[in-house]
Amino acid sequence: MNYRVLIVAGALGLLWPTAPVHADPCEAPLPSQAGISFSGVVRYVGDGDGLCVGKTADPKEWIEVRLADFDAPELHQPGSAAAKAALERIALLSAVICTTERGRGGRVISYDRVIARCQIGTDSIGDLLRHAGVAEGGN
Repeated sequence: MNYRVLIVAGALGLLWPTAPVHADPCEAPLPSQAGISFSGVVRYVGDGDGLCVGKTADPKEWIEVRLADFDAPELHQPGSAAAKAALERIALLSAVICTTERGRGGRVISYDRVIARCQIGTDSIGDLLRHAGVAEGGN
C-alpha cells in the first residue's frame, strides 16, 4: 500500500473541507410572463432580496422571488448579512401579494428566481427595506 498517497489525500481533505450545500427550498414552477400576480406567505428568506412565497407549508408550492424593487448587497459583500436579517424581520411569515416584472435584461426569470414586486399591505417590500435603512448595492 502506498502510504504517501494516503497522506497526500488526507492532507488535501483537510485543506478543502466539504461543507453541506444549503440550497433554498423553493420548488414551485415559476410564472414566466410579466404581470402575473400571486400571493401567499413569505416562507423563507435566502438573502437580502430573495425570498419564497407559498400558500402552504409545502416547499413544492413555494415560488422563489427576486425582489424587483430592491438590490441588496451580494452574499460576499459587506452588508449582505444585515440585508438578509432586515428582510427576515420585515417579511418572514407575512402575507404578501407579488406581481411579476421584467428585469433590466427584459427577462422575468433571473437565476432560477422570478422577478417580482411584492407588497405587505400597501407597502412594497423594497420600500420597507429602504425605510429600515438597508443599504442597496447588489446587481
